[in-house]
Amino acid sequence: MKLDSYWLDTAPTGIQVSEGPVEGHVDVAVIGGGFTGLSAALALGKRGASVAVLDAGRIGGGASGRNGGQCNTGVAQDYAALRAQLGVERAQGCYRAYAAAVDTVERLIRDEQIDCDYLASGKLKLAARPHHLAHLEQTAELIQREVDPQVEIVTRDRIRSEVDSDSFYGGLLQKRGGQMHMGRFAAGLANAATRNGARLFEHASVTAIAKDRGAYQIDSSRGTLRAQQVLIATGPSRHGPFGWYRRRLAPVGSFIVVTEPLPADHLARLLPQRRSYTTSRLMHNYFRVTPDSRLLFGGRARFTASEQPSDAKSGRILQANLAATFPSLAGARIDYCWGGLVDITADRLPRAGQHDGLYFSMGYSGHGTQMSTHMGQVMADVMGGNAAANPWRDFDWPAIPGHTGKPWFLPLVGAYYQIKDVFY
Repeated sequence: MKLDSYWLDTAPTGIQVSEGPVEGHVDVAVIGGGFTGLSAALALGKRGASVAVLDAGRIGGGASGRNGGQCNTGVAQDYAALRAQLGVERAQGCYRAYAAAVDTVERLIRDEQIDCDYLASGKLKLAARPHHLAHLEQTAELIQREVDPQVEIVTRDRIRSEVDSDSFYGGLLQKRGGQMHMGRFAAGLANAATRNGARLFEHASVTAIAKDRGAYQIDSSRGTLRAQQVLIATGPSRHGPFGWYRRRLAPVGSFIVVTEPLPADHLARLLPQRRSYTTSRLMHNYFRVTPDSRLLFGGRARFTASEQPSDAKSGRILQANLAATFPSLAGARIDYCWGGLVDITADRLPRAGQHDGLYFSMGYSGHGTQMSTHMGQVMADVMGGNAAANPWRDFDWPAIPGHTGKPWFLPLVGAYYQIKDVFY
């Protein structure tokens, strides 16, 4: 079993990264080489801007290359709860922003001819208990009436036609959106950005950012760069001069296992529609079939950061959950097991805008594939003077109470969720 991301291990090689030192003067420095940063670099480059992207590790190697491979409409939290919190109009705006984000991903795949096995098969949220289905039915009525008339409820008597498991009592089907190979998508975005003039620097940890004579000086482990504008797209980075952002994010570990290749007829019986799936529990699981006929199965196995070799412990928990969900796969070999950090905000909504002159976009809260890609494009508009393009511009972002940057509270949150799941 490899303690590596399947997406990264099977990603294409040959991304054109800059080998020399980080130096010179650019129009825009982008800190973070994930979907947000690469998408922004692509959009800015198409407008003629000179762009340098600096990443502390591998391009596409953070959350963008370590997630579940889903790209769906719908907000990260329950729509009915969001509506009660924000009001109808703002909740509608949030939901529609995610629909626009899926459109952005599909447009970039089409326009840039990115080969990433995109499959537009939708997402099914599975009710783990009978009363969960009742709640999903109420939520579906609101969504149908206010934002997406195409969603539908899969009733208990139909659920086996979607998922061949005794674990579920129905589900909420969102037909738009899909799934893809995240490593191939990241490589495609990176190559598109370099075709449009962006320079990509790997293993270039940023150590300081300072305003200097009308520009910004960015110090990194590979040299110093000057830029007229800076976009912070680091996500839940625990390193560098980003304490203001860290105090506003809870970096929660999410863990994934991937099986050996499975017989096609077996997968066709288990998951005939090949959708993206997530369960309704607080400590939920999510799963899908990979392009080479493996089952990917993930979730919040433990509320802890992802660090080898502790990922293997989370992997054993997930393997047990997989076997409970699909008993016929109890003996399937696990080929990959890895973890990654999810940058969760207190209300599970993204944040984007400007702080101390620096632009930023992050806080995607487990729904980042589509929104990070979309916000890269949006922030290029914002940096060009169109602040109204940002759907998150009017959201306050206070620090999490008691959070100084190190998430000491995560084990407590995990214990609370586990107890609550017993009664939820």
